[in-house]
Amino acid sequence: MSIGDFLASLSSGRIGSVTKLLDAIRSNIPAGFVESVSSGMVSFVVPLSTYPAGYHTGKDTPLPYISIASQKGHVVLYHFGLYVDSELMTWFQQAYDKQVPQKLDMGKSCIRFKKPELIPFDLIGELMRQRTVDQWVACYDNIRPAGR
Repeated sequence: MSIGDFLASLSSGRIGSVTKLLDAIRSNIPAGFVESVSSGMVSFVVPLSTYPAGYHTGKDTPLPYISIASQKGHVVLYHFGLYVDSELMTWFQQAYDKQVPQKLDMGKSCIRFKKPELIPFDLIGELMRQRTVDQWVACYDNIRPAGR
C-alpha cells in the first residue's frame, strides 16, 4: 500500500483532517525519520540504515516512532515515544490540557481523535519537535528487551 492508497481509502470526511495531520508531522518531525506505509498505517520510522538493530518484534523491521491510522470511530496517532518516555508524556498531557478544550482520549501510545476537526495540529507539530532520531534511539535502547 502506498501513501496515496492510504489517503484514497479514507472517507471523504477524514481526508482533509488526516492530510493536515500528515502535513503537521512532515513539516515538524526532525530529519532522519523516514515515512512509510505498513499495517495499513502511515508511519515515520528510524530506518535500518540508521539503527540496524531495528524494532525488537521482527527481523529487519525499522524502529517505529509515529503512525497514523483511520479506524471506524476515530483517527489515531500512535506515538511510541509517549509510551516509553514519561517526561515527554507529562509534557504532552499538560500541553494538551492547556491548549485543547476537549478531554484527552489516550491509551498507552495512541491518541484518539473522535472529531477529526478538533485535532490540535499546532500541538502535534510541537510534539514532533520534542525528540530527534538520536534521542528516540537512545530512549528505545534503554527499554529494549534484552537479547533482541
